[in-house]
Amino acid sequence: MKLVLATSNKGKVKEIKELCKHYEVIPYSELIDEFEIIEDADSFKENALIKARAVYKALNDKNVIVMADDSGISVDALDGAPGIYSARYGGESATDKDNLNKLINDIKEKDLQSSPAHYTAAIAIVADGIEKTVHGWMYGTAVTKAQGEGGFGYDPMFIPLGYDKTLGELDNEIKKKLSHRSKALYLASKILKNL
Repeated sequence: MKLVLATSNKGKVKEIKELCKHYEVIPYSELIDEFEIIEDADSFKENALIKARAVYKALNDKNVIVMADDSGISVDALDGAPGIYSARYGGESATDKDNLNKLINDIKEKDLQSSPAHYTAAIAIVADGIEKTVHGWMYGTAVTKAQGEGGFGYDPMFIPLGYDKTLGELDNEIKKKLSHRSKALYLASKILKNL
């Protein structure tokens, strides 16, 4: 079964490929030219649906299943920011490092060294006549010191509940078990089996 990902984010593609080994996982950019998708909804779920619908329509192939993920980190001390703006928190052309540094600085500006936080992953699946969404969450603490080289995005500043190391320091197998995306993909796999 061909599973087309509505993303060109290398970190997400790698993670989803590892978690969906039973499928032929292809980023949409290998099938058609990349194009801008305006994510203007106010929830992870709706933004994931926008991406999946746009790629499904652009592919114009009823024999593919498109999966889109919208995910991010929400920090309690910042009233849930960056939330749905996680990927562009440091500005439109910000790198992962820019976003990470901005979030660390924003927490420090509250005179804090850490804050409760959580990751959310919403996954949308769009196929011929089908639209489904699932969610996964991971709770923990956002800290103001980046630690570790593993993962991507905000991983070096997030310590999962029950651990004393950041996602940037933890072993990949542990991360897979804890990951918000893993939890959402597990639920998504149940939907895929029934398609």
